[in-house]
Amino acid sequence: MTLLDPISRPAVKAAGSGFVMEDPERFLFRVARRAFTEDAVLEAERREIFDTCWLYLGHGSEIARNGDFLTRSVGGRELVFNRDRGGAVHAFLNTCPHRGATLVREPRGNSISFQCFYHGWAFNVNGRFASRYAEGNYGEGHYSGGCADLTPTPRLEHYRDFYFINFDRNAVSLSDYLAGAKEYIDIVADHGADGMEIVGGDQSYFINANWKLLAENSVDGFHGVPTHSTYFDYLQSVGGVRLGDDVGAAFRGSMKNLGNGHAVIEYPSPWGRPVARWTPAWGEDKREVIEAGRTRLIKAYGQERGQRMAEYSRNMVIFPNLVINDIMAITVRTFQPLAPDRMAVSAWALGVKGEDERVRALRLFNFLEFLGPGGLATPDDVEALESCQRGYRNLREAPWNDISKGMPRGANARTDDEEQMRCFWREWDRRIAQRVTA
Repeated sequence: MTLLDPISRPAVKAAGSGFVMEDPERFLFRVARRAFTEDAVLEAERREIFDTCWLYLGHGSEIARNGDFLTRSVGGRELVFNRDRGGAVHAFLNTCPHRGATLVREPRGNSISFQCFYHGWAFNVNGRFASRYAEGNYGEGHYSGGCADLTPTPRLEHYRDFYFINFDRNAVSLSDYLAGAKEYIDIVADHGADGMEIVGGDQSYFINANWKLLAENSVDGFHGVPTHSTYFDYLQSVGGVRLGDDVGAAFRGSMKNLGNGHAVIEYPSPWGRPVARWTPAWGEDKREVIEAGRTRLIKAYGQERGQRMAEYSRNMVIFPNLVINDIMAITVRTFQPLAPDRMAVSAWALGVKGEDERVRALRLFNFLEFLGPGGLATPDDVEALESCQRGYRNLREAPWNDISKGMPRGANARTDDEEQMRCFWREWDRRIAQRVTA
């Protein structure tokens, strides 16, 4: 297998699976478009990635009270995420151990027990079987060993109130898996003196494109100016932001490899940030409360870190499918593959507990205005990703994506380079290598 047309270009040495080709000497990094289209690839991803990686389940604030629960689809499984009467957090497979019916059918709520609608089997919120039938229905030994209890996910761990599950009980700890991403989760979690909370419900939508395209897009600083030109025009004409002739340079920053396929871009914010960066478009009446937030951050964390938290934006991907965008609002986003060319996307706004209602309103407006399904950015991104997926119909004659931008810069990669995507693809390739016929 060669990277380029062997008639006109020299071949590039294949690495790993044959889906990812890297030639550092020629500054070439290519990904086979087959990786976005083939059923066999998705099946390998389900086994080698979604069955073995830590996957984001939810934020602790979503089940703040004892008895709170919600249902969620993660890694191809239907789960119940809940807090029991003693305050302990659980993640159960949402299936009755009796005959397999979906147990909890409401998206969220508060309850002291769960009962299957099919045959009435009941369970405590800690997952223990709670029905007791007359003698002769089930022998006493039937209840021993937890065989009638709900099935928990093999692993459930959390970091700074972000809960993750893993279907591989032998996986490394969540802390080790997150590696360098913990620094940036800390930055987000430290915005609030009393913690952070998910605000409202989720945004749920579908994209007719491969899930990995959204992983790339979420940390792709290169596409921002050409794809979202309307938004940047809006910032300058309505938002009072002056970006100059080189719009891209106005928020050009750095990229960091966080390990295990995770990566982040960090850059000066051309927009306001509700946590601590006031902008004139928000009005003088909000200036004092937002600048008070800035003062608090600097006092709590020092000038350098406090100013970084206030002034800089971050887009982070945690392999394989969690994105945290700490920009003009904080967005937590996951995406689940449904088919090689279709994904389900869920996004939530994260806010500071107890923040001023005016700041909360700004946060939610920014969340909807830019990153909402009907906002100024997301529809652009959806069209771009679906356009790529349509373009892959030509992969027999045009088989490769180029993800080489910035390779000559090495460790000095910028936000508008593609090293952050290369971090993702190297980890993907490491896990998929030899699992799919190239």
